[in-house]
Amino acid sequence: MLAGDRDSTVAIACRGLTKRFGLNTVVDGVDLDIHAGRIHSLVGANGAGKSTLLGMISGRISPSDGVALAFGSEIVAGKPRRARELGIATVYQELTIVPQLSAVANVFLGDERRRRVLLDEKAMQARFAELCAEFELDIPPKTLGRDLSVATQQVLEIMRAMNSDARVMMFDEPTAALSQGERDNFLRIIQRLSASGVAVVLVSHNLGEVLDVSADVSVLRGGKLVETRPAAKWQREDLIHAMTGEATPLSVRDEHPVFGAPLLEVENLTVPSVLSAVSIVARRGEIVGLAGLVGAGRTTILRSIAGDEPRATGTFRLDGETVTAPRSVRDAIVRLGIGRVPEERKIEGLHLQRSIPDNVAMTDWHRFITGVFVNKRKQYEVANDLLTDLRISRPIGEYAVGELSGGNQQKVAIAKWLARKPRVLLFDEPTRGIDVIAKVEVMAAIRRYAREGHAVIVTSSELEEVVDISDRLYVVSKGEIVENYDMHSSPPTLNEIIQRSFAKTG
Repeated sequence: MLAGDRDSTVAIACRGLTKRFGLNTVVDGVDLDIHAGRIHSLVGANGAGKSTLLGMISGRISPSDGVALAFGSEIVAGKPRRARELGIATVYQELTIVPQLSAVANVFLGDERRRRVLLDEKAMQARFAELCAEFELDIPPKTLGRDLSVATQQVLEIMRAMNSDARVMMFDEPTAALSQGERDNFLRIIQRLSASGVAVVLVSHNLGEVLDVSADVSVLRGGKLVETRPAAKWQREDLIHAMTGEATPLSVRDEHPVFGAPLLEVENLTVPSVLSAVSIVARRGEIVGLAGLVGAGRTTILRSIAGDEPRATGTFRLDGETVTAPRSVRDAIVRLGIGRVPEERKIEGLHLQRSIPDNVAMTDWHRFITGVFVNKRKQYEVANDLLTDLRISRPIGEYAVGELSGGNQQKVAIAKWLARKPRVLLFDEPTRGIDVIAKVEVMAAIRRYAREGHAVIVTSSELEEVVDISDRLYVVSKGEIVENYDMHSSPPTLNEIIQRSFAKTG
């Protein structure tokens, strides 16, 4: 045991922990103590070394130098059972749900309850019901993993970790795929875990979430540990400065914007049982925000405008001319010039097995056809120009987009629409699961696009981001517009927006 590691509250001790991949040092000499009964968050930009550090603590990755100890015992890489014996459970970003197994079987995978040699199905179902009750969820126990939503699969991963009775529980972006309600439930659960004496390690890009629930926060930059402080001694601006090494503006709203005439006017947009007579106006150069609770209908509004909701009815005007509502996504793109960056970039927004240039060209293929051949050079040049402006952190190449970080993937998903330049561009959760620097760059790109004379509509469950970027804000509650604010002449407080979001829920 190393000197200084006899403190009984220290659950995890990292001493000189280093990881090199070839000539690249990803984690560099980290000394860190993580205490029992506290939530300790690790924050940093993409590539800062957070996930690699988590991997070494969990025994998933072998350190190049240094050592990680759990309750005084060395953590040995490549022996996951040994890590579990030491009381370490980890939930990674990459889901490990087995598609062919039921929800119950996935939760108990590798830790099945038995009566002698037989599986104790009754005991496992009872414990599964207890875990569902803690999350305030009703997950059918026999539903196969492949039939569950991404958010529900993530919850099963968390339930599996909770079921192991671990003394250290580590989470790598656990809330990125969860709804606000599921996220709130998860945060309450980890607070209860820490109160019971469990050491909780949280890696998250959501700085508000980090500051709300953490006892301690450590900042990584370029693989080095910059600083650790109690959460109460961090401000959001301080965290961003420590993460980047420079002051980063949080708001990208223009102080004196110039708007043109209405570009898109939607009246009485209705989807049976979901939307009721929604009316929205977006002017040239304007960013329109949609705020509201999860399930309020924000995404359905965007899908309807983008031609992806066949039940939608309503009146559409473009540049003052009444047009037929879009009948399909292709119709919205080709006939009306309306595009949408979807919420689920990996499912709807990108072809993960194709290259960056192929993805960027996807919305406007004919532009890159010369005769019967694809002009690869032109594809590359367009992709490189757009993603240089978006400050992608990896050179453009023929590798698969699936190899990129979440922030870089999102930039590609946006670049493919910037390449086509639709008159109206819709953004659904444009910053979900990406780090704070990438968030600022993405929001700045959205603002630049509006300045070019396009109309933009954006929604996000991160209310502060919508408020920061919007010129006009519509509040949606139970499928209806209950308020709209001019964010320049009469900006509301966050509390006012939240209160209006509940207008139809009573």
